[in-house]
Amino acid sequence: MKTSAERLAVLGCAGLVAVTVAGCGSVTDAVKGGGSSSSVTMGTAQLTSVLDPAGAYDSGSWLILRNAFQSLLVFPAASSSPSPDAAQSCEFTGGDSTQYHCVLRPGLKFSNGHPLTAADVVFSIERTKKINDKNGPSGLLSSIKSVEAKGDNEVVFHLTAPDATLPAKLASPVGAIVDHQVYPADSLLPNDKVVGSGPYKVDSVEALGGGGKSIGKVALSANDKYNGDVKLRNSKFTVRYYDQAADLKAALDKGDVDLTDDSLDPNAAAQIRSDQQGGKGDLQVVEGDSNNTRSLVFNTKDAVVGNVAVRQAAAALLDRKALARDVFARTVQPLYSMVPAGVTGHNTVFFDKYGDQDVSKAKKFLSDAKVQLPVKITLTWSRSRAGAAEADTVKKQLETGGLFQVTVQQESDWDKYKAGFADGKYQAYILGWFADYPDADNYISPLVVDGGVYHDGWDDPRISQKLVPDGLKMTDRGAAAGNYNQIQSIVADNAPLVPLFQDKAFYAARSYITGVESTVDSTGVFRFGEIGRSSK
Repeated sequence: MKTSAERLAVLGCAGLVAVTVAGCGSVTDAVKGGGSSSSVTMGTAQLTSVLDPAGAYDSGSWLILRNAFQSLLVFPAASSSPSPDAAQSCEFTGGDSTQYHCVLRPGLKFSNGHPLTAADVVFSIERTKKINDKNGPSGLLSSIKSVEAKGDNEVVFHLTAPDATLPAKLASPVGAIVDHQVYPADSLLPNDKVVGSGPYKVDSVEALGGGGKSIGKVALSANDKYNGDVKLRNSKFTVRYYDQAADLKAALDKGDVDLTDDSLDPNAAAQIRSDQQGGKGDLQVVEGDSNNTRSLVFNTKDAVVGNVAVRQAAAALLDRKALARDVFARTVQPLYSMVPAGVTGHNTVFFDKYGDQDVSKAKKFLSDAKVQLPVKITLTWSRSRAGAAEADTVKKQLETGGLFQVTVQQESDWDKYKAGFADGKYQAYILGWFADYPDADNYISPLVVDGGVYHDGWDDPRISQKLVPDGLKMTDRGAAAGNYNQIQSIVADNAPLVPLFQDKAFYAARSYITGVESTVDSTGVFRFGEIGRSSK
């Protein structure tokens, strides 16, 4: 994903055969009598501009969608297997994972009072595929050939090929169900008109100052039409968006927000944690799992880094431990696998092949390939929680031993940066990956098949034509780990991208905020309803 956010996989999501749910909860009892004390404001530096599920495909938008919309399935806390949400049961039918059947729970309604039926599910999926927004998530639905409603309460998905990850995809906001009476079939709905059936409803949306398209504030309140299992510990939840991590920290210090997500500057998060441990201040930090990853990517069509020996040498010169310690104040952990720790399929293949900054090994890669030294490359970056320090440190590491000469450049405009690497304008560049769902496939297929979303120009038919398709046939996602280990070995040998680290999650909050530890887990789903307030 260009962002988004999900993790852990012990048994794969699609390993579910049939699941059922009993009982429905009402938010009104949970927040009854809450008054103003049950209002919470959260700050984030994960900017977004679209809240329509057909066009929303980043962490900032999915943060809202996960709480204001229902999907057929949802990831429960600390679980890798989707459970029913708008559905009361879902299962693959037949033996080849090409047909998926769901039965809706009765009595579903949107926040505007309209009934939610199978027709809305069909409309939502077909609409996202039809709009096919260039910045949207429609690619996640590419395995769906057709979807049909059987009466008001049954939905059947027909797939073009086996896709055991479909339940996980439907549990993400790409599966968010929209009201066919409100949403246009072929265009996006304005942000201030969004309607869902989740535990919250969107009351208002304000733009970020500066005249751009980015959202500055989303105000939500308890949806009294909600039919589901979530119990809210607040009656109103507001999300404020900040352009810079420093602005987010300032808002927390001033009391403009009650808590932050994990987009604080890493040194600021580390300082809050240190102060908390020393009994200073009134802020608390909850540290949790995060499977967001960060990689150094190479344009394999480039005349210089298109040489595999150059990429291998670079991989051998990286010191991930120093990067985590000196640049990110240990708010990240070194990563030697495309699949992060905590997800089935994680391994240490890049450490096994390259170690941690082995200059002699790097020199041998280059000398065996008769590469002229020093290798001159340009490293481009755009946004980083650590600012310029990340790219500058990677530069210094690559220049260790005099094997590389690196020029660092920043493209501060994120849209221009995306266009730049998509058009092959950069030699080497740094990018983060926020997974759509917690399955090894989502850390591999989108990144390495036919150049992937990083547009590195690399593809290996052993992966794209055999190992990935075979992996998607396995509804037992644990059994699929062998395929993904083979894929990662091939990727490590060729190094079109090199994993750097995976994030840890640091959520900062005022001392009166409760429940953060209940929602910070390896699923990557932040549940607004878990957050409450005690007396200041």
